[in-house]
Amino acid sequence: MRVKIEKLVYGGDGLAHSDGTTLFVPFVLPGEEVEVTATERSKRFARCRLESVLTPSADRIEPVCPHYGVCGGCHYQHISYEAQLHFKEEILRETLRRLGHLDLHHPITVHASPPFGYRNRAQWKIRPLENRSRRPLERSGDGQSLGVGYFRAASSVLCPVETCAVLSPTLSSVLDALRRGFTDHSLPEEIQEVEAFADAEDQKLLLNVSCSSMRTTKKTVFEKLSQEIAGIESVLLRESRGESMELKGPGFLHCRVGDKRFRVGHLSFFQVNRHVLESLAHTVATSAGSGKLVFDLYAGVGLLSAFLMDNFATVEAVEADPAAARDLEVNAPANGKNISSHNQSAETFLSQWKRKQGAKSPDVIVVDPPRAGLESGALRALLDISAPRIIYVSCDPSTLARDLAQLCSKMYKVKEIHLFDMFPQTYHIESLVRLERAS
Repeated sequence: MRVKIEKLVYGGDGLAHSDGTTLFVPFVLPGEEVEVTATERSKRFARCRLESVLTPSADRIEPVCPHYGVCGGCHYQHISYEAQLHFKEEILRETLRRLGHLDLHHPITVHASPPFGYRNRAQWKIRPLENRSRRPLERSGDGQSLGVGYFRAASSVLCPVETCAVLSPTLSSVLDALRRGFTDHSLPEEIQEVEAFADAEDQKLLLNVSCSSMRTTKKTVFEKLSQEIAGIESVLLRESRGESMELKGPGFLHCRVGDKRFRVGHLSFFQVNRHVLESLAHTVATSAGSGKLVFDLYAGVGLLSAFLMDNFATVEAVEADPAAARDLEVNAPANGKNISSHNQSAETFLSQWKRKQGAKSPDVIVVDPPRAGLESGALRALLDISAPRIIYVSCDPSTLARDLAQLCSKMYKVKEIHLFDMFPQTYHIESLVRLERAS
């Protein structure tokens, strides 16, 4: 069918309508007339495959990646980078209006990134390749060659990749080394997944390696990876269907953000775009202002706490995940004597703080929750404590809108919005909203 794309929506698709049905179409731009085929239907909407672009947008460009459209990693390589930023700003504003019922007239400050070569964490799948030629392939075991890559969009089918334009130079070299290692059979075929994380200088590496079996291969895996890949600081080997783990190395590396230094362990979360991270941390600190006490909830390894501590007498950093909390415990005193770390959920910490005899009310509360947003208990506790200011850092506009609807319907007003393009070429949006308590 022939349709006209009305706008882009969060998730990477374009939206159109036909005969009362809402259509979602990937790899399109607003204003384009396209030919599509419905691949999934329900009563109210259909997901479509793009067949051809009949009237291309002036913002349409040629994707740089030969795997674009098959690999599920990127969604916007057909859009010029300037236009990507524009559409993300529109999507953020429209999502906050539609789901959060917020009629915002504030400007959104956009923080750009290098459009390619930015990503310093990646996860590759290793799977048997399809034998399209039906010729015998030299490989031990089941006779199949192994490919390295990502899953195809909305599937668990491997898309083998030769290049990946969003990877940092060091991670690109790791991908090349893995491909060579499985092509010449120097890497064990028991390896099923490799996750690589590079430091801020893009020199040193942590590797998380998942294997089908560790009984006979762990020594070989450590040796072969060290031979094939330069810059490895530490390797964590895990068995895919069990709890067995083996560590080779210190278990962490150090990352610098501005003049701050952070220990980041194998299982700790840390942002993947080193080019935007310092801007995010400084913006959080500036928006928070200054005072006697600030809470940093969902603190991770302590990135934001380290920047907040310059302007507050006391920083209470709270992180529930045990692995990240271990790093936070080390990073807190290393970056500031006025940072206290807590291995608790946000809800537990806030509830206990509220019950303390003579507990001070914080000047600011910073929250940086996962994609699911604030837990209902944590949100209720935030409203109960009612700090004068909340800084909400979000990686999902939908859950951000849901939480802001609750906060702003009770006692807060939006005063400032930032968009950080942490993931160019994808639909993902990192944002910061400053809320102030209504007088």
